[in-house]
Order: sequence, then structure tokens, then C-alpha cells
Amino acid sequence: MFTGIVEHLGEVVSVEEGRLGFRWPKVASEVLIGDSIAVNGVCLTVVFLEGDSLYMDVVEETYRRSNLGDLRVGDVVNLERPRAIGERLDGHIVQGHVDTVGRVLAKSPDLWVGFEPEMGRYLVEKGSVAIDGISLTVVQALDDRFQVAVIPHTMGVTTLGVREIGDRVNLEFDVIAKYVEKLINFKAS
Repeated sequence: MFTGIVEHLGEVVSVEEGRLGFRWPKVASEVLIGDSIAVNGVCLTVVFLEGDSLYMDVVEETYRRSNLGDLRVGDVVNLERPRAIGERLDGHIVQGHVDTVGRVLAKSPDLWVGFEPEMGRYLVEKGSVAIDGISLTVVQALDDRFQVAVIPHTMGVTTLGVREIGDRVNLEFDVIAKYVEKLINFKAS
């Protein structure tokens, strides 16, 4: 489980078919093969280590459902290690299972993101959403877009400070909302 509180920015060092590499000098020595890492909000498994870089395999389904296929060498990404049971939960429960890719409609600090209307049912004003793995509070929720307010600190320590209009961003909606929907629909049938 992740919290959406990005630990550091990493740099893409390798883009190969089915494998991505990221430089993360601050924690690379603490990471083991098999560890999970959220990269722009996508849970990936470390399969190879070399110096201060981590390499992770990426399957076609992950490329299809996320913006990881847009990455190029030199790009900056949000990185977060999972939380251990008993640690403080500063953001919200983030699984690293991206629901869809949205598009930036207006840049931070008053960030607007557009997405498919069928996903709008998972957003509520003052609820949580993860954008590229960053836990944020929804300011306004419409059927096909939403707004979050991004504070200067978050703009400086995540990729949200450099996102431009039209950029693709990974969206993960609140898992609790998805389970509640499933339970309500199950009971109704």
C-alpha cells in the first residue's frame, strides 16, 4: 500500500521494450530485488539493481492503462516506496493500480484534469484522488473533469509543477468508493 506522499523525484535512465530504469540515489542502496515501488503512481516490482538505478519490468496492460509508455530518458518521475503496517498514513490509501489516464486541462496551482465521464462517479468534493501517484483533495468534481489545489511545496517536490496543458497523467480513484459501489450493486442484483 502507498499513501500518495511522493518520497523523491527520480530520473528515467533506460527505456527498453518491457523494462524501465530509474535513477534514485537517495534510496537505491535500501531497495531489494522484488520490492514494490510506485512510479508516477503505478506499482512496479524491482527486478534489477545497478549502482543508484532501479530497473522494473512493465507489461503491455500497464502501458495501456498508464502514462508510462510516454516516458523518455531524462524525464522526471514521482517515486514512493510502500508503507509498512503501523506507519503513519499521511495521504490516503493508494494501491498503485491506475484506473485511467487523464489530461491536464489547466496547470497547477489550480490544476484541472479531464477524464472519461464514466469514472466521475468515484469523485466527490473534498474526497481523495491520486494524480501520478500524488494524494490530493478534490476541490470541484464534475462528470468529466475535476479540480485540485496544488500547494507550492507539492509543486516543487513532484512532477505537478512541470505538467503542461495536454499532458497525460495517471489517475487512481478512491478504492473505498469502488468497493462501496460493488457492494451496493451486488446487493441490488
